[in-house]
Formats: sequence, structure tokens, C-alpha cells
Amino acid sequence: MEGNGSCKKKKVCVTGAGGYVASWLVKVLLSKGYTVHGTARDPWDEKKNGHLGKLENASENLQLFKTDLLDCEGLSAAIVGCMGVFHVASPVPDKNVHVANPEVELVEPAVTGTRNVLQACLKAGVNKVVVVSSAAANMVNPKWPMDQDIDETSWTDIEYCRSTKNWYCLSKTIAEKEAWCHAKESGLDIVTICPSIVIGPMLQSTANASSLHILRYMKGGREGVENIEFPLVDVRDLAKGIVLLYEKDEAKGRYICSSFGLRVKELVEKLQCLFPDYEYPTSFNEVQHINSWKLNSQKLQSLGWVFKPLEETLKDVVKDYEEHDLFAS
Repeated sequence: MEGNGSCKKKKVCVTGAGGYVASWLVKVLLSKGYTVHGTARDPWDEKKNGHLGKLENASENLQLFKTDLLDCEGLSAAIVGCMGVFHVASPVPDKNVHVANPEVELVEPAVTGTRNVLQACLKAGVNKVVVVSSAAANMVNPKWPMDQDIDETSWTDIEYCRSTKNWYCLSKTIAEKEAWCHAKESGLDIVTICPSIVIGPMLQSTANASSLHILRYMKGGREGVENIEFPLVDVRDLAKGIVLLYEKDEAKGRYICSSFGLRVKELVEKLQCLFPDYEYPTSFNEVQHINSWKLNSQKLQSLGWVFKPLEETLKDVVKDYEEHDLFAS
């Protein structure tokens, strides 16, 4: 632990504890001796949350609370007594499901949920909140100089997202802006972290959208794949980065969290070298894309954040896919 009064920081809350990123965050927190309150829509759903109870120290130091981001009373019950809160939960659109009104069904819950969590934090006297935003709130910025890495001063263009129907980036951007408005008005100590595409092994039993980014390039041999920039961060490194921001008293503002930026073609070539027996794309389209900029994580690294070698992450990802039998599904 960092700084004085570290014992007071030992009880914390993680929203959406059973999710991909949140599960690893809970694992890191438990390993460091924290007592963790986790929120879940259905704590007794073995398929979604059963893995949490199997984590080291979970039986003694993890308590799940039945609530969601729109349940103010439930959030307050989970957060009371905690000195720190990690707001991870956020609606993620399912590409296979049609959303009739994205602003109402995706954007509004993300913004309202963030507001509800922060109000509960203020009411409970929480010392510090780490909000997990996304590089999606940095990268969709048509006015950003093409020859300049994207840093924390870059914000996604809200109206551009609306015009291009980019609802996920819109929701993450507006939700993070809501967090900063709340911080300014209330004085609550808030830090945000903006991770790029998150990959790495899963703790939960079922695959989610984030954990399957690599799989699509190893299954089916698609042609004409867009050779866009592919910024990556290992979920385990992200979890450690989130805790680092909580423990470092000097952490202030926004922090981009991205380990590697490479084109899809380069990523596929690395995968082919490591795992030659899978079926990969055979051709790539060179296109100019709004997400072609590099992400700059120097601010987070200046606090001591380090990340795994790319090859290690890729090996662990594919091993995890194989163990979950995802190539056959």
C-alpha cells in the first residue's frame, strides 16, 4: 500500500464485479489484502459470478451485493463503509441485438449509472473513486493532429459519434464527462482510466465481446480485413493499473492505459508465428480510419505502471481460448 493511512483504504467496492475486467480487479485486490464489496445483478448466478467465490481470499474478504447501476438504494448498501470505489460496470452493446433507441437504451443507463454510483460515494464519505472509462472516450476525435499520439487531453467528439451512430464511444465519453462534472461540483476525489482493447485470459466461464477480439483473426480466414490500428492492453496489466491509481495519492485526472499499438496485419503475423496451425486472414485493406492514432500511456507509466510482453499475452490468450474450447464454437 502507498501513503499514510493505508489501512483505512482496505475496504473497497467494485461495481459489476463478475465482469471480465472487474473479475481480475477483484482478484488483484483480494491478493493485496483488501476487503471487497462487489455489486452484481444476481450474485447467486453461478454461471456469471461463481468464479468470484473461487478466488484466493474470497471466502473471507469478498461480499457480493444484489444491485445494479439504476438501483440507488442497492448501490448505497454496497458502498457504505468503503473508503474506495472502483466503478467498472457499464452497458456494452451486443452487435447481434438490434437496439431501437440507443440514446435511451445504451447511453442513458451508462450516464445515469455513473451518476448514481458517484452520488452513493459522496453520501458514504468515500475517499477516492477510480472510474474505468475507455480509450473510446479519447480516440474518436477527427480534429486531433494525425502526426501526434493521442494523450489524455484528447476527447472523443460527441456529435461526430451521434452522426456516425457510434453508440458505445458516445456512452463512454458522456459517462466520463459526467464523472468529471460530478467531481467539480462535489469535490469528490475521482481518477479515470481509459483502457484500449482489453485482451487476456478470462476468469469467468463464459466469453464476452472484449475477450474475443483476437479469436476473430484466428478463425475463418476472412479476406479483405481492414488494416487498422489495434491498440491492446492485457486485462491483468489493466487491473494492476486500476489499483495503482487508487493507491497512489499523486494520481490525478485521466490516464490512458494501452500497452501496444500495432496494425491488424502485424498482429496476425505475430499470431501466425506463434500458432501456425490456425486459419488467418489472407488479405488486408489499407484504409484511413479515425482510429489510426497511437495511444500514449506515458502518464500512467510515470506512476510505475509496467506491462507484459505482447508475445506472453498472446500465448496466454490462445491457451485460454483452447481451454474454453472457443475455436470449436
